[in-house]
Amino acid sequence: MSEIIAYCGLNCTECSAFKATQAKDSERKKQLAKQWAEGLSVGFKPEDIDCKGCKSDVLSGWCLKICKIRPCAEKRKVKTCAHCGDYPCEKLKEFLSKEPVATKNLEEIRKTL
Repeated sequence: MSEIIAYCGLNCTECSAFKATQAKDSERKKQLAKQWAEGLSVGFKPEDIDCKGCKSDVLSGWCLKICKIRPCAEKRKVKTCAHCGDYPCEKLKEFLSKEPVATKNLEEIRKTL
């Protein structure tokens, strides 16, 4: 499977929710829902784990309830944050400070623009 680069620069195909959805692994979805609910103090059910990538029509609860980057990118109608005129904004900088792979992916995209 080829990579699916999210708005934020993460590779959706590496996400636990994406992998569990692709594998139709209901046990893993239950585990992730419990882990997310406990770690984030947000109610998650196993069906909230279904995800086919943040640019798809099947989004995880993480993308719908937690992510602040996805709604911004959709509102601005950009392919990724690397395509945004405000790159890198404060919201993205905060996120990328914990995600070096996403930073690398977005910087690589910027080089091609």
